[in-house]
Amino acid sequence: MNDWQHGFYKLSPEQRRARLYAARHLSMDDQNVLEERTSTLGDQLVENYLTDYSLPEGVALNLTVNGKEYAVPMVVEEPSVIAAASNGAQRVSRSGGFTAPQQVRALIGQVVIVPEKGRTQENLAWLGDHKDEILQVANAAHPSMQKRGGGAKDMQLRTPGDFISVDLVIDVSQAMGANSVNTMAEAVAHWLTDKGYNVLTAILSNYATHSLQSVECRIDVRYLATPQMSGRQVAERMAQLSELAQVDPYRAATHNKGIMNGIDAVMIASGNDWRAIEAGAHAYAVKDGQYKGLSTWTVDGDYLVGKMTLPLPVGVVGGSIGLNPLTKTNYKVSGIENAEELAAVTASLGLAQNLAAVRALASSGIQAGHMKLQYRSLAVSVGATPEEVPVVTKRLAELDHVDMRVAQEVLAQVRRGE
Repeated sequence: MNDWQHGFYKLSPEQRRARLYAARHLSMDDQNVLEERTSTLGDQLVENYLTDYSLPEGVALNLTVNGKEYAVPMVVEEPSVIAAASNGAQRVSRSGGFTAPQQVRALIGQVVIVPEKGRTQENLAWLGDHKDEILQVANAAHPSMQKRGGGAKDMQLRTPGDFISVDLVIDVSQAMGANSVNTMAEAVAHWLTDKGYNVLTAILSNYATHSLQSVECRIDVRYLATPQMSGRQVAERMAQLSELAQVDPYRAATHNKGIMNGIDAVMIASGNDWRAIEAGAHAYAVKDGQYKGLSTWTVDGDYLVGKMTLPLPVGVVGGSIGLNPLTKTNYKVSGIENAEELAAVTASLGLAQNLAAVRALASSGIQAGHMKLQYRSLAVSVGATPEEVPVVTKRLAELDHVDMRVAQEVLAQVRRGE
């Protein structure tokens, strides 16, 4: 370890930055960038805190879920995501909106045992006979959860490979619940260890198959038309792309990335653990033995039908939700009041995002709309002022080839009045 790193975590943020400046020979401009973005909250949340890294927040519009209209805060750096989500949501709203039934919500606390050779069946029998006692141990570790109507509700046994997995099915109510589940799982692990079992690990599983959220929509094909293609043509090509995502993992990965563009942005804005949601979604995509698209699109008469199911173990309390004032304000903006509503809205927005992407891919191609928004970012990156950005963006959109050098030349032309 370099000398400047020794005891780094013990220092104040100011002292850490000073050490870093000297060790990495940072310029005054770099130092100012770090210092202008600091916060007291950030230092409380992460180890070795230096500064806050901010991302833009926007709002997706035109989303109708279960008959209610939403404006949904999204945190994302990619220019086209919020525009695409709003575009897809609007097309669905014109045909009645999304339907997303209330999910059953529970997490799995996984306690894994390494059984003695030849004693797996004996261990399984014993664990099954002591199910009620094991659930009592789990609930005793977090009694407040049970008082709120949640807690450990069931226990399931699995034998992956040479292991025994004791899966505690835990109702976490309105919370994200990771810390609570870990506490309960560890309590059971200690209890089983005292009974002579060799416990390998005890931890929450992010494969939240007991928190599945489904969503469906039906879109009149006329709302899918482009200047070059009829709505039916677009719908049929979208259905073919959907079929491709079910049989080709290479396409499925990009198909699902588009869905998660929307879901991740909502998760960040709502203070949820977007990494856990990503992990669970991709695990669910391969549940049948091959990685597949999470959503499907089919043509039914004059309608394009979209369907999707994925794990969404979201919460509206716990974690960093109550600590960040912006997160609390975001809930007021969206009007979302509970975890079940957040799951329904999030899944719907993910499907809206997917609709917009697949429609673009089936018609004009993904770059046509995507690059128009990228040109704005490119204009900013070459130094265009807020007043110059629209002019530069418009000129870039008219060109066949655009890169950094071309953008610099266009900006120079604008400033010369050409």
